Amino acid sequence: MKDLIVKINAEFETFKTESESLLEKGVKAAGPRARKSTLELEKLLKEFRKVSVEESKK
Repeated sequence: MKDLIVKINAEFETFKTESESLLEKGVKAAGPRARKSTLELEKLLKEFRKVSVEESKK
């Protein structure tokens, strides 16, 4: 579970960096990278929910 949380935090940092590049610096290529990051975050968060529920049943 710790590895999963580390992956979530890393992906969130990637999203944060790319979205800031898009908004503050106007780097248009950062938009698709930020969107890709949100899709990966979605997958990781669903996995976290699944693991968390399994852990709570123990």
